[in-house]
Amino acid sequence: MTREEYMAAALELAREAARAGETPVGAVVVDSLGNIVGRGRNRTEEQDATAHAEMEAIRDASKNKGDWRLTGCSLYVTMEPCPMCAGAAYNARLSAVYYGARDPRAGVCGGLFNLFMEPLDRKIKVYGGILEPECREVLAEFFRGKR
Repeated sequence: MTREEYMAAALELAREAARAGETPVGAVVVDSLGNIVGRGRNRTEEQDATAHAEMEAIRDASKNKGDWRLTGCSLYVTMEPCPMCAGAAYNARLSAVYYGARDPRAGVCGGLFNLFMEPLDRKIKVYGGILEPECREVLAEFFRGKR
């Protein structure tokens, strides 16, 4: 599968989140063989501030792989990760983060700042703008309906 196909899988989860009344963010974790091993969507409205799409996908991948270390895996998420989610990606030892829409207010993979440019003991590669127009549109449509 291509980067765009993985992001399209994350977009489907974002749309599912929107239908449930959640901010439409979706994420998948892909292993080094190209298999989707974790899936997640925002669930914060279920009364859990930590239930971001990335956290859900990382938890799912860890469960499916039987290890909290996700070395060699990549995270695909429709919106740039916040500090909590970027920290989880770092602690899970992910190799790369791919995101769609930039978040200039809370994103820490280049939007507000780039956590992974800091002198950390492990490096995570970051790639932004994957299917960005589609990712932005899902968010914009959701918030148009809220206003």
